[in-house]
Amino acid sequence: MKVRIITAVIAAAFFLPIVWLGGPIFTALIYIMAAIGVYELLRMKDLPIFSFAGAISLLLLFVLLLPSSIADIVFEVTGHSKIEWVFVVVFLLLIYTVLVKNRFTFDDAAFMLLGTLYVGIGFHYFIETRDAGLTYLIFALIVVWATDSGAYFTGRKIGKRKLWPEISPNKTVEGFIGGIVWALIAAFIIHFISPLTNSYLILIGITIAASIFGQLGDLVESAIKRHYNVKDSGKILPGHGGILDRFDSLLFVLPLLHFLHFI
Repeated sequence: MKVRIITAVIAAAFFLPIVWLGGPIFTALIYIMAAIGVYELLRMKDLPIFSFAGAISLLLLFVLLLPSSIADIVFEVTGHSKIEWVFVVVFLLLIYTVLVKNRFTFDDAAFMLLGTLYVGIGFHYFIETRDAGLTYLIFALIVVWATDSGAYFTGRKIGKRKLWPEISPNKTVEGFIGGIVWALIAAFIIHFISPLTNSYLILIGITIAASIFGQLGDLVESAIKRHYNVKDSGKILPGHGGILDRFDSLLFVLPLLHFLHFI
């Protein structure tokens, strides 16, 4: 626990000022974090990132991460949209399976493509949310942190019924509900300091949805790790694991807030 707390303090001291500043330095940090996230996923399946397929995966990641303001310029010059670049990557990965005579298989290509989309889209909305306004990103971060803390402490205190033991044995139904309650409390505090919407019903609905999706994002990463028999996605954050271990919830929550037109 001591190592976990020390890591959290140091990481927050480094990460939060960059979030506050925004701009190119924040975008660069997100690119680095996303690349580490893809590396962590590929490592689970023993796929090398320093390979032709790995390079193609990183290329797709960097395209997916492009902020909308820059993407419009890039795609106007190239004449191709993001989805068309995804098609190019699909074709290249499939052709690669033939060239290496199935040493790199269809399953490997599918895992690499889906993993890159999962990480790339999630972290893309990290950039988009910061560009939309610092308050929205703070809202997402605090709701996720409140959900995690609320689920943990509520589960430890009164948790009895297992939520999804096949995926995450320690999570409970009571913790799941407690996470939502803590998220709502945090959201109202943020809204009191810096109003996010004119409707309390919208705030409540968005917060509940974000809390639920955040917990689902955590379960998805747990399912991936359990399938590949991995305890943590990485070791870059002592006591916490890897980038995906810390940002799995946000990879679900941030796109959701945009899809619901809250941002």
